[in-house]
Amino acid sequence: MKNILDNTREQLASWLVEHNEKPYKANQLFSWLYKRREFDFEAMSDLSKATKQLLSEHFELNLLNLVDKQTSSDGTVKYLFKTFDGLLLETVLMTHDYGYSICVTSQIGCNMGCTFCASGILKKQRDLTSGEIVAQLLYAQKDLDKSEKRISHIVVMGIGEPFDNYDNVMDFVSIVNDDFGLGIGARHITISTCGIVEGIERFSDEQTQVNLAISLHGPNDKLRSQLMPINNRYPLSELMASLRYYLSKNNRRLTFEYILIQGVNDQIEHADELADLIRDMNAYVNLIPYNPVDEKGYKKSSKSAQMAFYDRLKKRKIQCTLRKEQGSDIDAACGQLRAKKMKGQDYAN
Repeated sequence: MKNILDNTREQLASWLVEHNEKPYKANQLFSWLYKRREFDFEAMSDLSKATKQLLSEHFELNLLNLVDKQTSSDGTVKYLFKTFDGLLLETVLMTHDYGYSICVTSQIGCNMGCTFCASGILKKQRDLTSGEIVAQLLYAQKDLDKSEKRISHIVVMGIGEPFDNYDNVMDFVSIVNDDFGLGIGARHITISTCGIVEGIERFSDEQTQVNLAISLHGPNDKLRSQLMPINNRYPLSELMASLRYYLSKNNRRLTFEYILIQGVNDQIEHADELADLIRDMNAYVNLIPYNPVDEKGYKKSSKSAQMAFYDRLKKRKIQCTLRKEQGSDIDAACGQLRAKKMKGQDYAN
């Protein structure tokens, strides 16, 4: 049977019509699933007995099983989940001055091969369905329900490349943005890509209010290819052309993510190259102190190097922020907890 969480409200309405039901029942279903977070069809009191029976014959509710949960002293929570077929994925819930944000995973493993990243230690096994991406958010939200708090922001920035799983990611966005569902505003949702040009162009044509972030990490082709093999397929000239196309189609500001790695990409000359690369774009740079991964050998830039890089960008009139470090006392890097569990094979429960 299919997981009902894999359906947008429009897809559910079409399915109901095909089965001689009224399409408005999709609204009721969404409200039960996402507003009340009720996952038992029998408990959905405003649905008829016949409708409940029809749903139970065709759908199941495949939620995720919690394998591990780490809580940092700063309030960051990392969840390790197991899917119905026994695969592992990570989700991170973060606390901010403005509320709670969640970083969700879009694939089991990753084939992008970024040399600094724990996500790629274990190669891609499969895409996540839209329902499996939604389920990450639902689990974390049910945790917050205990204290009457709410997730306000979403970043699709966990394990995997979102534009390598485009349709499922966009269905996920539709579900969480839906007013009958979780009702999280499009401007509070960010999709991060390592630079899949076809995906960027396709996303540009959607003309949504969802934010786009680019994992850049290198201001020239040689350095970026060293850190991110995807740059060999889509060099900076092609990537930047696709981003200018995005800006021509959308009245949205771009985010460039730039991880600062000691002695690799954190020098003043790199800041100058970055400023030259993006100076004519409606964009800002999110500078991210590196979370070291044992298997990779890279180190985090010193505080002085971080501030010098930040100051140089500001002097060059580039809007930028230096991200506050979170979760440093747990397995904070994307894919780190999953890789540790996979190595130890201690997740049989």
